[in-house]
Amino acid sequence: METLLNDFSPGLFIVQTILLLGLIFLLVKFAWKPILNSLNEREAGIQDALAAAEKAKADMQNLQADNDRMLQEARAEREAMLKEAREIKDKMIADSKEQAKVEGDKMLKQAQAAIESEKKAAVADIKNQVAELSVAIAEKVIKQELSSNDRQLKLVDEMLGDIKLN
Repeated sequence: METLLNDFSPGLFIVQTILLLGLIFLLVKFAWKPILNSLNEREAGIQDALAAAEKAKADMQNLQADNDRMLQEARAEREAMLKEAREIKDKMIADSKEQAKVEGDKMLKQAQAAIESEKKAAVADIKNQVAELSVAIAEKVIKQELSSNDRQLKLVDEMLGDIKLN
């Protein structure tokens, strides 16, 4: 430190101080404003970028909320469509069952009517056959009974007796 004090020159100190002050004056006059302007511009750019990021974040949240709302609406609409489809299916099944029942009842009535008609036809046919057989048997019996005169007279007497009793 002593060497510094021994080598100290006041003229050199004054010249260096003047040069330093001149350099500071030049920097302030020509460089300080552009540096401050660029720093201010950079700070404003950063602030704008942060504001844009916040706005984008808010927009994303709004979009997410809209997407969630639309998703809920789509789900509700899908559920409504599925419910309507189930109701239509159930109605179609019930209608088909009712129509099948009506058709079954109609076919059953037609079958019963056909059976009744066939039954009546069969009974009529049996009556005709019984009548034919009865006539044939009666004819044979009468031929046998009426083959002799004594039997004919006896049969006429019996018939007359039956007529008087009735």
